[in-house]
Amino acid sequence: MPHANAVHININASWKDALKEEIEKPYFRHLMQFVKHAYRTKTVYPPPKEIFRAFDATPFNKVKAVIIGQDPYHGAHQANGLCFSVNKGVRQPPSLQNIFKEICRDVGIPIPTSGNLQHWAEQGVLLLNAALTVEGGKAGSHQHRGWEKCTNAAIKALSDKREHLAFLLWGAYAKSKMPLIDAKKHLILAAAHPSPLSANKGFFGCRHFSKANTYLKTHGKTPIDWSVPESARVHKRRSD
Repeated sequence: MPHANAVHININASWKDALKEEIEKPYFRHLMQFVKHAYRTKTVYPPPKEIFRAFDATPFNKVKAVIIGQDPYHGAHQANGLCFSVNKGVRQPPSLQNIFKEICRDVGIPIPTSGNLQHWAEQGVLLLNAALTVEGGKAGSHQHRGWEKCTNAAIKALSDKREHLAFLLWGAYAKSKMPLIDAKKHLILAAAHPSPLSANKGFFGCRHFSKANTYLKTHGKTPIDWSVPESARVHKRRSD
């Protein structure tokens, strides 16, 4: 069902500062008008309060790694604001299942039953979709509305203002973001998409999870615990 109430647009303060110039541009204002109207009149995912969850969960100065998706899951109860993630109790989509298989093979962590990746986000993994909303049942329906300009700016801001981040780029779409990233300052790991259609063509065996951790440790950063707690905490919006 469409959401009857107006969407409250609120971006994490650290990201609001990093993207100050971007969110003041006319296109962003038009994008927010489009998004608010879409939620009032159609079925749109994720829930309104989770549109900016990736930014809420991983403040700008806390980012250590970045995983890029294309747009949210378009099925009921799937999208939760973090790319590839679903809430506990929701069946894991095939791509997420393959991500967990590669983690198991790479670093030996057992495959979890929960698909909620909040634990990763809280450790500094920015789980960013290029488009942050989608109409139910219509993959890609909110692409080319302005979201990509905003999320591209977020990627570039990280590249320009931070150092020694690991960018995990899976599939052609994510790889298209390479020009936004300074390879002299950051680690870029590229592989096939974890979709069942392509996982056997270079995602399985990529070992991105151990490679990212090795890079982080080399630069004095705490590695990521790629496990997914079975008792995943309920997400709460951050105010910082």
